[in-house]
Amino acid sequence: MTSIITGDIINSREIKNPEEWLAPLKEIFYNIDSSNKYWEIYRGDSFQIEIRDWYQAFEMAVLIKATIKSIKALDVRMAIGVGEKTHKAKRISESNGSAFIYSGEEFEKLKQNKVNLAIKTANNELNKELNLYFKLALIAMDNWTKKSAEIVTLSIKNPELPQEELGNIIGIKQNTVSEHLKRASFEEIMEVDKMYRHKISTL
Repeated sequence: MTSIITGDIINSREIKNPEEWLAPLKEIFYNIDSSNKYWEIYRGDSFQIEIRDWYQAFEMAVLIKATIKSIKALDVRMAIGVGEKTHKAKRISESNGSAFIYSGEEFEKLKQNKVNLAIKTANNELNKELNLYFKLALIAMDNWTKKSAEIVTLSIKNPELPQEELGNIIGIKQNTVSEHLKRASFEEIMEVDKMYRHKISTL
């Protein structure tokens, strides 16, 4: 079993230099897999990435969202599919299996449902429950400021660092880091991640 995230960048045309968001997005993908067998950016602002440890799929989606929202005016839509990979090709866009199908099907519904993150698995009841958690998390995530998103990104990338050291990286005080994380509902979003990991283990 595996997980596939299909996504696209919202308002990408507002940015004159696409490298502003392409470079940090590619950095995330390279850290997941340095060869690009498991990810692809296509049609200018769309992407697909396989998260082979499907327990990490929600956290990776949060990291992608925080990274993109660290750039003014941008956001991202993503659909997670958790299922099988039955055909492995040299390019992820040519691979296949239920994880790919679920991710693609759910991605097509995002605009219609006016939601920026959703999941589909083989279990419809699980889908309903997890998508409710995701919608609640999005109340905070869709409204992250640029600075809050930047600090969330740092926190996920450096889970072992105390807030004081996170602040030193970007030149702000520990209490300011704490305030931004609180406004971002970071603790609650990480609780959603724990629940996701627990629920996905039932598949």
